[in-house]
Amino acid sequence: MIGWVGLLLALGCIALAQRWHGGSLLTLLDGPAFLIVVGGTLGAVILQTPTRYLKQALIQLGWLFRPERLDMASQALRLEAWALRGRQYGLLALEELSDQESEPFTRKGLTMLVDGVEVEHMRELLEAEITIEQERNEHGARVFESLGGYSPTIGIIGAVMGLIQAMFSLEAPAELGAGIAVAFVATIYGVGLANLFYLPVANRLRTLHYHQALFQEMTLEGLLGIAHGDNATQLRRRLQIYLQGE
Repeated sequence: MIGWVGLLLALGCIALAQRWHGGSLLTLLDGPAFLIVVGGTLGAVILQTPTRYLKQALIQLGWLFRPERLDMASQALRLEAWALRGRQYGLLALEELSDQESEPFTRKGLTMLVDGVEVEHMRELLEAEITIEQERNEHGARVFESLGGYSPTIGIIGAVMGLIQAMFSLEAPAELGAGIAVAFVATIYGVGLANLFYLPVANRLRTLHYHQALFQEMTLEGLLGIAHGDNATQLRRRLQIYLQGE
């Protein structure tokens, strides 16, 4: 949740600066400008993005509120315990653990281990799984990156529309001011949404994807070590390099 603290901090500083100069926060609220920027940006991204990738992006947005808990240190300890159990009782003794495992990648690897899949074949299958999942996850991040790319440009469109409206109201100062306000507010919305929300969300998702890939790679390395008959100490050495990056 600390990421949302950053967003609140940024918005809070902008609001404070506005009040500091004696301006009203209400001047930053404009329905037409918001509609132009948000609606136009969403429309452009929907046009270019397949539906399945849009759904993936919405699912990943939920990760920011409830991130998947992938504890590298706890996983390393579990792998060491499985290595000890496998050496003592054989790999079939891990079958019960595979049935109870809730993490999908770990469960798949354990199942292969118990089924006696050849080590190199297991490596190929699980590495392919990691690669494909990362590519699938990247599509979600690209949706928010696209939103961040289009938003400032749509903001400029809103600004130009506001100025056009203002030009038709040169003889009515009140309406002229409203048109100019829409122009500037639309620009703020376009740039602000891109740099305070869309692009940070895209980069945050990529950080979560990286952590997931690292977790899966460590799990794969541990399972391969168990398949090779490594003891707990040997396995710990294998996994230590992954834990140093935590």
